[in-house]
Amino acid sequence: MKFINYLESISGISIYPMASLILFSAFFVGAAFWAFKADKKMVDQISKIPLDCDDTQSL
Repeated sequence: MKFINYLESISGISIYPMASLILFSAFFVGAAFWAFKADKKMVDQISKIPLDCDDTQSL
């Protein structure tokens, strides 16, 4: 028996793909909205964080 047959036998399982799509879409729209409305100085400061590391660690 294939795995898909197990999923088809569960009642109400069809709501989970739709709920996950809606959740992902809402998160993506929220992140895009924040990216376009964020303060440009803050974005520049955040983008320089990886380069500002002064301590050197030997591997």
